[in-house]
Amino acid sequence: MPNTPSLTYLGSSAAPASPLPSPASGHAEGVSNEEFRAAMSRLASGVVLVTAQEPPLDPDDPLAPRGEDVGMTATAFMSVSLDPPLVLVSLREGSRMDDLLDEQPLWAVSVLTESQRHIAGRFAMKGRVSDRLLFADIPYVRGEATGAPLAGGALATLECRTEQRVPAGDHTLVIGRVLTAALPSADGGPLTYFRGRYRQLG
Repeated sequence: MPNTPSLTYLGSSAAPASPLPSPASGHAEGVSNEEFRAAMSRLASGVVLVTAQEPPLDPDDPLAPRGEDVGMTATAFMSVSLDPPLVLVSLREGSRMDDLLDEQPLWAVSVLTESQRHIAGRFAMKGRVSDRLLFADIPYVRGEATGAPLAGGALATLECRTEQRVPAGDHTLVIGRVLTAALPSADGGPLTYFRGRYRQLG
């Protein structure tokens, strides 16, 4: 987080060019967590399911058991570049997915439809059940390039390989090169997130 800028005075009795931040604000820049959350909740976002598969217990043994599938709901996802095709997802630092993608460079994204609100809610739960149970009754196929689950009926699916990890405050920005892109479903509209709730267009 940047340091508070030094004050500039025009003369011995002049007021500072910018007011001192309020000690009660919670941040040196003068915005509280609540103010920031409230402002950002007015930004409508698409909802995606980010998935990856844990590496085998023994990478050198082709018969070693495969690791578990891991998934999380994300709204901070965006395209970055067309050439090369790059996307970005923001992950909470130290989260299960952040830790996994620190060692597993292959991951996938399913863009959820308005009828897949239950998937978004399930993978966003705090204190949730095991990852194995989360995937138990959700239709999915396994990506050919990543091995990660791709949600059945999603508006779009992308398989990615991490190109760069950028620390950003209490999150990690993961930039991935898109390896495959598909449009499994043409039905329904996108699931969106606005003012703290999942919503649909229209």
